[in-house]
Amino acid sequence: MSIYLDYLAEIESRKIQGLAPKPIDDGGLVFEIIAIIRDAGSEHRADALKFFIYNTLPGTTSAAAVKAGFLKQIILGDAVVPEITPAFALELLSHMKGGPSVEVLLDIALGDAPAIAALAGEVLKTQVFLYDADMHRLSEAFGAGNAIARDILESYAKAEFFTKLPEVEDEIEVVTFIAGEGDISTDLLSPGNQAHSRSDRELHGQCMISPEAQQAIVALKAQHPGKRVMLIAEKGTMGVGSSRMSGVNNVALWTGKQQSPYVPFVNYAPVVAGTNGISPIFATTVDVTGGIGINLKNWVKQTGPDGNPILNNDGNPVLEEKFSVETGTVLKIDVRNKKLRGEDGAELVDIASSFTPQKMEFMKAGSSYAIVFGKKLQTFAARTLGVEPVPVFAANKEITVEGQGLTAVEKIFNRNAVGVTPGKVLHAGSDVRVKVNIVGSQDTTGLMTAQELEAMAATVISPLVDGAYQSGCHTASVWDKKAQANIPKLMSFMNNFGLITARDPKGAYHPMTDVIHKVLNDITVDDWAIIIGGDSHTRMSKGVAFGADSGTVALALATGEATMPIPQSVKVTFKGKMQPHMDFRDVVHATQAQMLQQCGGENVFQGRIIEVHIGTLLADQAFTFTDWTAEMKAKASICISDDETLIGSLEIAKARIQIMIDKGMDNAAGTLANLIAKADTRIAEIRLGEKPALSPDDNAKYFAEIVVDLDVIDEPMIADPDVNNPDVSKRYTHDTIRPVSYYGGTKKVDLGFIGSCMVHKGDMKILAQMLKNIEAAEGKVEFKAPLVVAPPTYNIVDELKAEGDWEILQKYSGFEFDDENPKAASRTEYENILYLERPGCNLCMGNQEKAAKGDTVLATSTRLFQGRVVEDSANKKGESLLASTPVVVLSTILGRTPSADEYKAAVDGIDLTKFAPPKAA
Repeated sequence: MSIYLDYLAEIESRKIQGLAPKPIDDGGLVFEIIAIIRDAGSEHRADALKFFIYNTLPGTTSAAAVKAGFLKQIILGDAVVPEITPAFALELLSHMKGGPSVEVLLDIALGDAPAIAALAGEVLKTQVFLYDADMHRLSEAFGAGNAIARDILESYAKAEFFTKLPEVEDEIEVVTFIAGEGDISTDLLSPGNQAHSRSDRELHGQCMISPEAQQAIVALKAQHPGKRVMLIAEKGTMGVGSSRMSGVNNVALWTGKQQSPYVPFVNYAPVVAGTNGISPIFATTVDVTGGIGINLKNWVKQTGPDGNPILNNDGNPVLEEKFSVETGTVLKIDVRNKKLRGEDGAELVDIASSFTPQKMEFMKAGSSYAIVFGKKLQTFAARTLGVEPVPVFAANKEITVEGQGLTAVEKIFNRNAVGVTPGKVLHAGSDVRVKVNIVGSQDTTGLMTAQELEAMAATVISPLVDGAYQSGCHTASVWDKKAQANIPKLMSFMNNFGLITARDPKGAYHPMTDVIHKVLNDITVDDWAIIIGGDSHTRMSKGVAFGADSGTVALALATGEATMPIPQSVKVTFKGKMQPHMDFRDVVHATQAQMLQQCGGENVFQGRIIEVHIGTLLADQAFTFTDWTAEMKAKASICISDDETLIGSLEIAKARIQIMIDKGMDNAAGTLANLIAKADTRIAEIRLGEKPALSPDDNAKYFAEIVVDLDVIDEPMIADPDVNNPDVSKRYTHDTIRPVSYYGGTKKVDLGFIGSCMVHKGDMKILAQMLKNIEAAEGKVEFKAPLVVAPPTYNIVDELKAEGDWEILQKYSGFEFDDENPKAASRTEYENILYLERPGCNLCMGNQEKAAKGDTVLATSTRLFQGRVVEDSANKKGESLLASTPVVVLSTILGRTPSADEYKAAVDGIDLTKFAPPKAA
């Protein structure tokens, strides 16, 4: 009973935190619980029964396997538990989703006890998470004339597992809760600094928004029984920043429905809304849980007599309130007519986009991947029976516009589409199942992805996936007790599942903490690929990449597929000449600023593909643009390269993949070696003229076309969180882009950070050269603010060492990471020195390292959300301004932002990232 007694001790420690017993995933513990249940005289028996019935996790956990085995004994009469009848045991199996439970149900249904077999068959008819081995057993039994197998298959062919579910209500009453004004970052719903607890759903739920907000939500539910709480981003977009499945889980935990009475703290069907709708990647996460995401449009732009928006002194549109959604407002979601109505029934806004046929299916099934698996199961059953599947599911929307060419993303989706009408060419707006080529899982969501894989009973990666990687970058900076407890377990699971992993569970190769986006950018070896990754910055410069929640990542790993509409595209081209003193990061920021200027303040990038014609930059440098498109609120981005540039990028990718192989990171399937072979094939296609680099058709249609004028970019650009803007909704967005001269060379900088996915090897070389130049001019290098440097990958460190730049950085540093003795605690104080940190996300992630509270940070990273890089102090708001590497370096030397002239002098003679617009064909 040692494991059980340890569990009881853990329960007592959780009581102090106000937590219930932790759900059980350990088969050894369930063995001991079963032994106690068998002992009629045990003082622990009543509790053991509760733990077994209500607190054991389903799916493919070792606990689920032991539980399913014992339930089988009860059903067959080999064990007797008065509290668990055979009928109840079958009910418990029906809630275990798959894996061992389906195996047990098949054993019984295909066994030689007809009465029990028929009952097990009825339960199987409700299950969708069957895999190839399960389907093979059914197919074989059917071929052998088994009547139960035929009955099950006939039910599957009719999709009764779906049709017999309750329909979505015609009307849903909600009560509003405003989570905040302006854009709501998923950091508010699931803070990065609490990433370690995401797989412990009840514990993690305590970090959503604030304890006061949680209490207010509970109070609203008590005041409005029968109504659901709708979480709102007032005057903003809900869920910007990242997909953050843990954020949706938290919202569902506080406001949603319990998925099963026998599975604790797994809720579904949250209702979220925003004045400007839901961020695209977060919307996908809402779909995964069968939730509802609503675009309120409750604030609209005031227009003048000319029909154009009226702008305020800052050049922003003036908004007026169309209807109120203040906290406590009762609204009605008219599902039948797809309208949002007031309590009195008056129509407020059309919400048809929230209730497409596909989304309605997700809501009915309780998740999007139940639909994916269900469709696969129906197809299998119909094929086995030799019949046509009964039309049950909403037909994919297939939009074809005669005479209209294809954008780049339309070409990629058409190439990878699954199950569409043969020969049909699809345009934007079509709903498509697509093959996924590359999948990425990162370490602060990976534990949840592992849980999702267990819950959907998946045990091995789909053979359709060309390559998949599990990173260690988000927990790289501090090897603390939380990381030591979580990361090895995660790496072992993912390695066994078939991913290339940053850490080797066997210890054969050195732990890699390379930033995941950089690794995915390298292992993507096809510009026609589709990439899915568990992070919003899954934005490759080859192919089209989509940031996704842990559930969608799990689904891509398990099935090799994803389902989504083909997005509209915005075309971005360039004109003019880039000034020699400008860094390409400034072009990225200027693109956002010029887009807003050209579009009257409307962000036309939001929810769309940015097709950027930037083909003269190699993948590393081009990634600086595609990576930032997450901050532009784009759905994804595509980089249009010319042939020679793409070949150069693929050669770099091959070399880096080979380094991974040389380090011993390839697996038994030869995943990495196969990627090199695919890259060679793609290079040959380009050189032979068989298949040039991806480009759109000349007559493709775009939602908008933006032309960026390089001639007007004359000084560095800074993305400013504008923390003191009197309009709260304008704070912490990425849309406030200012020239460095705005600050008059006087804004104090408390800390600088060079790192994250936004930098590449060239940034490290710029840093080294600036330090040499400053010493040459001043006789020494003296920092007036700390400078934290985290190279993105070990390859970059190795290359810098070979080229002599790392030696320069070492010369000026006061701290250098030591992989043999990694930091065990986060740094709380900084000196005015250069810190050479371990490769990884570091400050950008916000879950380990932080700037001091109230600091003004100037960083090359991507995140400026409140509390992410720096938290507020009692008397000053923390602010994270984002800029290029040379601006950050100079600011830490000066202790303030530089003037435009100081900047130009500091970078004179330094080889900054060069870019010239591609020549017209």
